[in-house]
Amino acid sequence: MTENDKDKETGKAAMKELRSQRKDLIAKASLTMKTQKKNIKTIKEFLKDKPAIVPDIAKGIDMPKDQTLWYIATMKKYGQIVEGQKEGAFFNYSLILNETENNEEKAEV
Repeated sequence: MTENDKDKETGKAAMKELRSQRKDLIAKASLTMKTQKKNIKTIKEFLKDKPAIVPDIAKGIDMPKDQTLWYIATMKKYGQIVEGQKEGAFFNYSLILNETENNEEKAEV
């Protein structure tokens, strides 16, 4: 066995050990990402038909208001929703459909 082969084997063993040590952290991160994607999808479905304010969105999807506001702020930052007219102390938020979503909607009609 050459020196290069020994280095490869040592590297593989080290990576295997790191993966096993971090297995729980990786699983937790994966679960968090799945939950976030599900929550964003739920908010998008709610906003699909009409604009709404944060308290109405939170109530409609059964999510705490502070968590809903966090998702709304994130979605606004990344251009998935747009802030509309103010209703009392709150802004209405509307979903921005991207090209693939527009095409999918047209195909359904």
